[in-house]
Amino acid sequence: MACFLVSTAAAIGATVAQKVVAKKENKKTEIAETEIKEYKFGCETKWSTRLKYLATTLWTGSFLLAGEHVIHGEVVPFPPFLTAASDPASASEMLHEMGTVGVGMFALLVVAWGVGTFLWDLIKYRKHKKAQLKEANEEV
Repeated sequence: MACFLVSTAAAIGATVAQKVVAKKENKKTEIAETEIKEYKFGCETKWSTRLKYLATTLWTGSFLLAGEHVIHGEVVPFPPFLTAASDPASASEMLHEMGTVGVGMFALLVVAWGVGTFLWDLIKYRKHKKAQLKEANEEV
């Protein structure tokens, strides 16, 4: 009924977090451009980029779910917009669905994003270490 609102709220939060992190990263980049750092696990991709991927995933899921609810007549273009919000008994059922299905889908998306981010970092790290090893072997 309104499970897409959970993903929408999370997408708004992820978008705001991405903008805040991007600002902080830009300040740090200006300061640390002169420093030479050793490669560390997870440093290949900026956190603002990772959060952008999460926000994009959440926005896409929200729009798809909202479209599905419109097709089934659960969301209408006139107040109260959610058909379940017009009846107190239905409103209770709607809140229960938001708390179970909506939060469950959000949690699954975040876990999938986290696993994907970890695997991406692992692949990049191993590739970098392999290149370093090859470079060290060529020098000897």
